[in-house]
Amino acid sequence: PGCSCVFLQAEECEEEFNWLLKEEVHAVLKQLQDVLKEASRRFSMPSPGMESQLKQENFILGSSTMDQVKGVLTLQGEALTQADINLKVAKSSQALHFQFREDKQWKLQQIQDARNHVNQALQLLSSRDDSYRFKTGAEVNKLMDAVMLQLTRARNRLTTPASMTLSELATSGLMKMFSPPMPGDVMVNFYINLSKLCLTVYQLHTLPPNTTKNFKPAGSSVLHNPGAILTSVLSLCSELNTNRFEVSHVHKVECVVPWLNDTLVFFTISLQLCQQLKDKISVFSSFWNYRPF
Repeated sequence: PGCSCVFLQAEECEEEFNWLLKEEVHAVLKQLQDVLKEASRRFSMPSPGMESQLKQENFILGSSTMDQVKGVLTLQGEALTQADINLKVAKSSQALHFQFREDKQWKLQQIQDARNHVNQALQLLSSRDDSYRFKTGAEVNKLMDAVMLQLTRARNRLTTPASMTLSELATSGLMKMFSPPMPGDVMVNFYINLSKLCLTVYQLHTLPPNTTKNFKPAGSSVLHNPGAILTSVLSLCSELNTNRFEVSHVHKVECVVPWLNDTLVFFTISLQLCQQLKDKISVFSSFWNYRPF
């Protein structure tokens, strides 16, 4: 009788496992696709030649009258199409005003990369339509791991801005975006951090040649602090002229982009769905290699 009971339990487990592979897995895949399509819709990109139809959103950075930096940024999909920045220079209180040149816009690579990872996750899910029959739990886990990898990469692109050295920032195309041209002692950077659109402005001053200050250039960072050193080597009439600059002031302003917040929520929901399915599969671990007739 004991053997019969164990056999019946095993049969019931096999039946449940077969139902999981045939029915529930596809139900979860459909749920995942629905959630990720919503995420992808937030990243909506226009068809070639249809860029003008993509919604433009204006974001105001800096609200207090004490702010040294204020700005209005226009975001259209993954691109900053306009930037209007007001800066009060420390010490002199001189007011500077910069705008993007009319022929320029700045691509936010983080948004583009996150969108690409979401689309890759959707491609993985669509490769297993309702007619596909999963044969093992390991096969389901492999698909879930691949989807979770893309979702984790998408989330990380939004939560982890790229680190840059001051030299990389100084020589980036961003410094050539503005009218009037940005002065040599001011640098800016735009990036995404979680659901926030951030603008950082650095004010520099030249170090005298005979200063004893440590000349080690600042390493890579998302945000450089006052005191960081930038070494600039200029070629003048075949002679090298080395200037050293120090970051004197750092100003950071930011604002929330609601649809980026939505996408982060969708990533969390999707990763939870994937993990829950993997957990159910693990309950039937003894049947992972079982192949139904």
